[in-house]
This record gives sequence, C-alpha cells and structure tokens, in this order.
Amino acid sequence: MSEAYPYKDPNLPVEERVKDLVSRMTLEEKISQMLHKSPAIPRLDTPEYDWWNECLHGVARAGIASVFPQAIGLGATFNPELIYQIAEIISDEARAKHHEALRNNDHGRYKGLTYWSPNINIFRDPRWGRGQETYGEDPYLTGELGVEFVKGLQGNNERYLKLVATPKHYAVHSGPEKLRHQFNAVVNNKDLRETYLPAFKKCVKEGHAASIMGAYNRTNNEPCCGSKTLLIDILRKEWGFNGYVVSDCGAVDDFHMHHKVTKNAAESAAMAVNNGCELNCGNTYESLIEAVKEGLVSEDTIDKAVTKLFEARFKLGMFDPPEMVPYANIPYSVNDCDEHRKMTLKAALESIVLLKNEDNLLPLRKDIKNIAVIGPNADSLDVLLGNYNGTPSKYVTMLDGIKNKVSAEVLYAKGCELTGSSKEGFEDAVEAALQSDVVIACMGISPKLEGEEGHVENSDADGDRLDLNLPGVQEDLLKELKNTGKPIVLVLLNGSPLTINWAKENIPAIIEAWYPGEEGGTAVADIIFGDYSPAGRLPITFVKSLDDIPPFEDYSMKGRTYRYMEKEPLYPFGFGLSFTEFEYDNLRLSSEKISADDAIDIYVDVKNVGHLEGDEVVQVYLKDMESSVRVPKYELRGVKRINLLPGEKKTVKFELKPRDMALIDNDGRCILEPGLFTVYVGGSQPDEMSQKLMGRKVLSKTFEVTGDLRELEY
Repeated sequence: MSEAYPYKDPNLPVEERVKDLVSRMTLEEKISQMLHKSPAIPRLDTPEYDWWNECLHGVARAGIASVFPQAIGLGATFNPELIYQIAEIISDEARAKHHEALRNNDHGRYKGLTYWSPNINIFRDPRWGRGQETYGEDPYLTGELGVEFVKGLQGNNERYLKLVATPKHYAVHSGPEKLRHQFNAVVNNKDLRETYLPAFKKCVKEGHAASIMGAYNRTNNEPCCGSKTLLIDILRKEWGFNGYVVSDCGAVDDFHMHHKVTKNAAESAAMAVNNGCELNCGNTYESLIEAVKEGLVSEDTIDKAVTKLFEARFKLGMFDPPEMVPYANIPYSVNDCDEHRKMTLKAALESIVLLKNEDNLLPLRKDIKNIAVIGPNADSLDVLLGNYNGTPSKYVTMLDGIKNKVSAEVLYAKGCELTGSSKEGFEDAVEAALQSDVVIACMGISPKLEGEEGHVENSDADGDRLDLNLPGVQEDLLKELKNTGKPIVLVLLNGSPLTINWAKENIPAIIEAWYPGEEGGTAVADIIFGDYSPAGRLPITFVKSLDDIPPFEDYSMKGRTYRYMEKEPLYPFGFGLSFTEFEYDNLRLSSEKISADDAIDIYVDVKNVGHLEGDEVVQVYLKDMESSVRVPKYELRGVKRINLLPGEKKTVKFELKPRDMALIDNDGRCILEPGLFTVYVGGSQPDEMSQKLMGRKVLSKTFEVTGDLRELEY
C-alpha cells in the first residue's frame, strides 16, 4: 500500500511530499528523526540516516579523499574562484562516496550528504587551536570565501541540492576551547554586527546555505543553540533563513549541565527546539517526549522542525529514484583522482606565503650540489593534513618534495622533536648543514599541538596554545644552524601565527606553508626552486607578542586584528612577497562625489615589471574619514587574484556599493554617513609596516558621499 503514498511521488512538489510523510509519523517517530543518528521507519520505507559529515578541506573521516590545504591556507589564497572549484571537487567526491555506500547498504556516519562545513568563525585571537579551521581574521574575506565554498558544495541544479553546506559555529565563537561548554561570550551590538555576523549573513543571503550549526558557548547569556536573538530574531526573521539549524555535538546538554540555564534534558531540548534548533547532534532530543507531555514544547513545533529536516533530505534526492538525481552517477574513482590531485597542488601553491627573501636567496638553483633538509616537520604526514581531514591515497612530505625536485645529494636530519628539551639530534643536524650548500629547515607546530578540545594529544591548553613561540628547542636548533654560516630557508608548517621574532631578523628566507595538504611537499619544492612564484597573503596578523593583544576571553574587538590593533605587528594581515615585481598605476574612480544611493567604480592598472610570470593579489581597503563612532582603521572591501606574464599589464575593476561604505553604529545599526572616504589599492594593507616589507607604496584616492545620513538594511 505504501507505494501509493503521495510522498513517494517524485512529480509532486517537495513541500507536499514532506507534509504527507510527516503527517503519517507518530510523535515518537518524528522526534527520532531530530537526532543526528536518525533511525529507519520501516513501515514508511524511510531509511536510517546519519547527518554527521565533515569536509573542511576535503571529505573527512571517510576513507580515501583529496586533501586540500587546511582552511587557513585556503584563506591565504585570497582567491574566491579557487575556493569554489575546490568545493565542487569535494562535493563530487562526497556524492560518489554516498552513492557507493548506499549500494552497499551502508547508512553509517560520514556516509551522508549533509556536511558540517565551512567554519566561518573569525580568527580573532592567535591562541585559538581551531583558528586553523577558519579563513582568518577578516569578516569580508571570510564571507567571500565562505559563500563560494557553500555554493560549490550545494551545486546549481534547479531541483536538487548536491550537498547541504553548514556554516558554523553560529555565533561569536573562537575559544577558549577549555571553556567552550560553559563560556559566555559577551559582545556589544557594534562588534556583533561589524565582526562576528557578516560572514554568516553573507553565507545565508548570498550563498543560500541550507543549514547552520550553532555554537557551544552562550552569547550575551543565551546558549547559541537555544538563542532567540540569534536563531529567530536575526537568522530567520531578519535574514529570511529557511533551512534547518543543527546543534554542535552535545551542545544542548550543555544548557543544563554547564550553562545552568535549564534544570534538565527535557527543558534543554524544549528550549533549543522552541528557539529554532531543529536537529540535535547528540541524544538530548530523546527527552522531547517528556517535554511534550509536560507542555514545554508543542507537537506543532515538533512538526515544523521535522518538516524542515525532511525538506533537506528530499531536496538532496534521497526519496527519488537514483536515475532522476544528476549526481548519483559520479563514479567512486573520482576520489583523489589525478585531476583532483592537481587541484590540491594548485591550492597549496596559491596558499603559500613568502615572508622574507633577503638578497633574493630564493629561488634556489636546481643545479645545487648538496642540500640539508632539517627539522621535526620535514618528513611528517601530520603537518600535511591538519585536522578534520581525509586520507590521501599518497602524499608528499617536505623531504619527499625536495628529493623529487632536484638531483642534488639531500642530507636529512630531524634535529629535534616538535616539543621537549632534548638536543640529542643537534649534532647530526649541524653535521648535515656543514656538508651542504644550503639548509632547508622545516619547523613549526602540528595538529598534535593545536586543534579542538579533546582532540589534541600534546596541547598545553585543551587544544589552544599558551604561547606562540616555536615550541621545544626548535629555535635553539635554528641558531645552531645559523652558526654554520650556511644560507637557510625556514619553512613553517602551522595552522596559526608564530612569534618568530628572532628568525625574522636572522634567517634570510622564510616561507609560511600552513598545513598544505597531500601535495604540500611538491608545492614547497616548486616554490623553493622557482617553478612557481609565491603570491599567498597572510589571512591573519602575526603579532610580536601576546602582550600586544587583549586577554583571550575578551570578545571586544578593541586592540584585535589589523582593523583595530594598536601595536605594530610582526607580519601584517594581507602581506606576502613574490619572486617578481608588480607596479600599480593610474588609480581612478568613476566619480569623486556620489550620493548615498550610488555605487562607485574603482580602476587600477597593474603591471608585472619583473622577469617571471606570477600572480598578484590586488587588495582594496576603505577608510571612513569622518565617522561619528569608532570604526576600523580601514577594512578590506575588495580582492582579486590575477596572473601576469613579465611585461603584461591588466586593468582591474572593483565596485563599492553604499552598503560597503556604511558603518555599524554603537547600537548595531547599519548607517551610511555623508562625508569623505579614502580608498587604498595595492598588493597589501596601506599600513607603514606592509609598505616597508613590500617595498612599494599603496595608491589612494578620496571621494565624498553627499546627502543625508541614512540607515541601510544590515
């Protein structure tokens, strides 16, 4: 008889089919579908489904998959188009895995189509262990990259979602990890809407994300996964979000166990569902049976929640014949295939940042005779993969990449461990250096030292870091290598900033490689030996000292990130060197005076005046010269990564809309004030440090917005 049920008819509208299916369920069955591990309902031919899946930088925890650079490295590409292409590849592999699992009747975790990525929290403090999972500290860049990632995952089919993307963790979430289950992030309306919400708004309004994940913490006293302010007032009413919200794992239990805002699981479950959290990662929603009996939540509210969840499953094609779903025939062989591997290399190349290149030490000549490769990260798989990672079919460490690149004799010495005080390996490392023409020192940290609470073996702060120095005796080893008199290339592998103050002054060449993915060693070697000119940019400020920033628990933006930092950085946001040289000229605006309704076009000519082909990252910053409230020094408002041959010139165009010129006032309102604005265009921020390090000035022009003050839609 079930064959005749309307929900089985793929010709009917999704809304009608879902309504029919939900109407046939008992209360207990409906509630069972609100747990991330949703059991089958055999009498309705509804298969079991596990909603939990991850794809931060490749399909994670589900066997062989392409492993791209960690998200912070993707942020360093400053390339939204590349992020979209990467997300398309990830969604191909995800679909292939899902349909293969179905063919094998496997409905387990990491086999579904609902992915809990991207992480678009703002990396506001360099101590945060999960900062590596983000696109960095800037709301504009995070939003631009997040939207493209969401679009690439979800596809562009009119009928079907390719995957469900789930931007997380909403909202005001970036450590400390140790306190996340009980912490109350206190934030004023200005910082909330100026810094912490823009990327989420963009992913909802422009990316049309089908899902959002709530955070563990409270924001201004409300648990994020049960926050009326965040989930109802802002997300649904203001932004028009019509997808579903999923809790972070165990977050609803935290309501009564740690936040102490409810007395028991039934109250917690009711609070979450009543405030718009439809799906529970965890088991707290089992108590919804009791909550309904006690009158804490209505069955009508349960119905609405379950309806949203099944709308997503139907839009993914889970209740249609496979031949109707265009993504069902992607072959399993796409996983980590050669074509995808080439993209992991491209992404790694674009992510790498050249921090220093004294006297043009790099690129090295390929006919060099002897090379010493030294350091605890030289032959490590961990530092390629980061966290929330898949398993590559093969991988290339730093040592492998260098050996594969040249015919030189390569001497390898680990030198020391990542942590600890033992200098037992120093002698071998110094001996290798003395026998070589150049030293490539691969140092930094690893996912064993930073990451998520409960997932990091050797963190000194539950996943976070207490200091930003090179751990253990790595700097001591670097000093010993320096004493050999050999030229040194320092390759850093890390997911967050390091205070490499001594190295900046004493080591001639420094490369920031992040956690670069399966082809990381190939990419680093390509850059060291000149087969690719680096163009990555820092998506986060490298500070000189933790004394230069506020306490970790302080969520005010005062003194944080390039937008509000008062102290001079070690390396600034947006900074990165190249092997070639670029010249900016002829900056012009479509008008020098506009009304509050007008957009303004910006044009600049960029020429490669060097001898090598290379990418340049063109950055636009805007400064409000006459604001009535405290505003950032200036803010990134445009970015384009372009490729130029030697001697080639391109004109690059940007558009600033009225919303781009508006400020957030102290009440959190979006206000466009008349007055003067300065626009800066160049390969970096307009700050003094960036221009000194880059060796070139940033161009600027001023324009005026006329008319009356007006409030714009946030």
